[in-house]
Amino acid sequence: MTNQYDIPAMGFGTYGRTGEAGIAAMLVALEVGYRHLDTAQDYGTETEVGETVKRSGLRRSEVFVTTKIKTGNFGKGMLVPSLRQSCDNLQVDQLDLTLIHWPSPNEEIPLEVYIEQLAEAHALGLTRLVGVSNFTIALIEQAKTVLGEVPISNNQFELNPLLQNRKLANYCLSSGISVTCYLPIARGVLGGEPVISQIADRHGATPEQVALAFEFAKGYIAIPTSGKAERIRSNFEATKLRLSSEDIVAIEGVDRGQREINPGWGPAWD
Repeated sequence: MTNQYDIPAMGFGTYGRTGEAGIAAMLVALEVGYRHLDTAQDYGTETEVGETVKRSGLRRSEVFVTTKIKTGNFGKGMLVPSLRQSCDNLQVDQLDLTLIHWPSPNEEIPLEVYIEQLAEAHALGLTRLVGVSNFTIALIEQAKTVLGEVPISNNQFELNPLLQNRKLANYCLSSGISVTCYLPIARGVLGGEPVISQIADRHGATPEQVALAFEFAKGYIAIPTSGKAERIRSNFEATKLRLSSEDIVAIEGVDRGQREINPGWGPAWD
């Protein structure tokens, strides 16, 4: 399962996957079949991701690697050197996808300053694709103006059955921007939602598998994470689960707008 940018729909999030335990979890993911590792400068896991790919025995071209630029590297002349360091950490010559992790807190740094540097990183060949994370429709429109001919390939934001973010997701897909869901299984609380539990029981699946299958059915990318091998394997099984149109409609009805990640300095959400 991929999209127009050949981004594997099932990704593995690496937040919290530090040290040897983190590498072990990522190696399980790659053994199971994940081919997309999502990291960020702020996660402190770029080195582990690089080491994992090296130890896995897979070719570099077989693993899609995403990183995200932290807000502290938005200043003039800072983004490109920071991405070079990320490439060194990851032991790669080029990222598959580089995202702006958040819009600048409280607009301290003008959007043009860091988006122009993202375009520069793309022109230099440091990243094959560029995109954003936690960007609203208005911010994406601004970024498009700055990027010109360079397409925004992806917007990564919180999305799961309890926060379906339809306005933003529909805008992205209709604009040729792929959607990556973070917190795609809502931190494991979906079992408490009766509709999700009933669908899971009917399919002999877990609530988490149902959430992921729903996101894939919508055409989204999802990046669940876990440090437990059995959960890593279980989540991957969602790639084989096919929900009915009735299941999809039922899951659409559980949207509560329940946002977990909402810093005070964040954007004015759609």
